[in-house]
Amino acid sequence: MSVLTPIPLIVLPYGTAKELSRKVYQEDAMKKISKIIVAASALLLVASMAFAGGAQQKSKVQIGVVLPTKDEPRWIQDETQFLKVLQGQAGVELLFSQGDSGKEKQNVEALLTKGIKVLIICPHDGTAAAAAAEAAKKEGVTVISYDRLITDTTAVDYYVTFDSVSVGKAQAQYLVNNLEAGKKGNPLYLYAGAASDNNAFLFFQGAWEVLQPKIADGTFVIKNSSEAIALQSKKNLERTEMAKIIGQVTTNWEFNEAKKKAADNLTSTTAADKGKVYILAPNDGTARAIADEFAKDKDVSKFFVTGQDAEKASVQYIIDGKQSMTVFKDTRTLVKDAVKMATDILAGKTPVTTGSYNNGKKDVAAKQTEVVTVDQKNVKAALVDSGYYAASDFTGL
Repeated sequence: MSVLTPIPLIVLPYGTAKELSRKVYQEDAMKKISKIIVAASALLLVASMAFAGGAQQKSKVQIGVVLPTKDEPRWIQDETQFLKVLQGQAGVELLFSQGDSGKEKQNVEALLTKGIKVLIICPHDGTAAAAAAEAAKKEGVTVISYDRLITDTTAVDYYVTFDSVSVGKAQAQYLVNNLEAGKKGNPLYLYAGAASDNNAFLFFQGAWEVLQPKIADGTFVIKNSSEAIALQSKKNLERTEMAKIIGQVTTNWEFNEAKKKAADNLTSTTAADKGKVYILAPNDGTARAIADEFAKDKDVSKFFVTGQDAEKASVQYIIDGKQSMTVFKDTRTLVKDAVKMATDILAGKTPVTTGSYNNGKKDVAAKQTEVVTVDQKNVKAALVDSGYYAASDFTGL
């Protein structure tokens, strides 16, 4: 039989027992409060993370802009205008491809990872850029081709551009307007942009339509392109025919290449091929390079040379009489048109278009911007009084 061990009974005074009971209650209460604080902190952390996530979601890049290079003043002008128009707007990122189609595609892919909804892209090479456009389209992104058309793909939705054919016509018409009435045999030197740029074809198309009748009747005599001479009786050229001429007189939009080509042309021609000459130069950078070479040739008594883009350096050349004209393409308007189109798309609206261009695979709906011919007579009114440049940017105005 087991024996139970008696448990000592401890009797505390009433006051001591009451105090002990109070302390136990307080400790229990503190534990409960601590648990509540921990739980509340956890909820606040989750809430703050959710808020941050929402803010991050809102700050995603919605519009991506890709420009071809920083090495040409024209594209720096476009960048400046984009930054002005988009100032204060979140969700926009602008990148340069530096004349490299591979870099261009990497830029587009980087923008896609940031969640863009609209891509505004000026291709370095219209055909090569098709891969970048198709990558964007695969992600449901709306593709806007800017200034230069992306070709040979259905992945382009819209095209924002100047009327490129009108640019070429304006250049050629300037040369025609400066002919001596009735004089035949005026030396004509042709130069073009890059064969990889669809705009080069459009510029040349416009110029050829104006020049060809004057070439055919002997008013102009082509001095630097056997391909153009072979086709001089044909006003409306096929693209393959234009490609032959452009391939022979291309500058690839490069200053140094234009300079070398002009120097080579002047070396291979005789004094009889010079005198007062007429030069179709595709843009301002190449116009300055070509003008510098013709100005050095002692057998060239006078020359008229075209350009486009109204670059500051060429505006100064026009003021100084070193370049005859430029075609002013107001990038303020072009950028505003592109941004308006992008914001309309984000808002679920259908952008306004004024025409279309066939890129080899589809007719791309386009918004066109008008151009202005600028020479010494109207340079101040067109470029300074309009607010595009400041008078302090130039000397001799």
